[in-house]
Amino acid sequence: MSLLKLSNIRHTYKNGKIEVNVLKGIDLSIEEGEFVSIMGPSGSGKSTLLNIIGCLDKPTSGTYEIAGKRVEKLSDGQLADLRNQFIGFVFQSFHLLHDLDALANVELPLIYRGIGARERHRRAVAALESVGLGERLHHRPSQLSGGEQQRVAIARAIVGEPAVILADEPTGALDTNTGKNIMAIFQRLNKEQGITIVQVTHEVDIAHYGRRIFHLRDGEIERHEVLDHKSQEVYT
Repeated sequence: MSLLKLSNIRHTYKNGKIEVNVLKGIDLSIEEGEFVSIMGPSGSGKSTLLNIIGCLDKPTSGTYEIAGKRVEKLSDGQLADLRNQFIGFVFQSFHLLHDLDALANVELPLIYRGIGARERHRRAVAALESVGLGERLHHRPSQLSGGEQQRVAIARAIVGEPAVILADEPTGALDTNTGKNIMAIFQRLNKEQGITIVQVTHEVDIAHYGRRIFHLRDGEIERHEVLDHKSQEVYT
């Protein structure tokens, strides 16, 4: 059974009197433990698709299942619970709270779960150490580089032990070398912890860190590419 399964997903919005068809019947299936990239030009619908996968938006029509559970008809409260317990998010612009230090930013999802202060602290420290920021616990975002801020965002995404990480242009605001370091972290999380990763990107080299690439154009999957990583060690 697929971990994530979208069938004939369509998404339409109105711009005045004009209906805009953003997604036009997407069929997409992702297995547990996969690393998948969704690639396409600006306006292709990739971010809208990721928002639907992440339960941040609902499709106009079609069905969506997470681990066999239909989610497109869940209430907003049920969707919020599902996001908090099942999915970790990483965004291009980091989305850190600038008046909180790294540790407090990472603890936030655990506060929403009602986890006690001592356990929150333990988990947040472990998550930050796992991304190489054990000595930056009390630095605020303004005191961190872009790459370090993204690592804080990744620690926040994994602190709740999600089954899936969704990343929207995770290296878009970073230089090439820093982007490679971020992708190495994603690959370790995928290979060593079995976390399913779905990323949206417009960068070919970043897309190739995944094992499959879905190419979107004009709201449709134009083609599906399977990559062979067996002969090379992609991360170090």
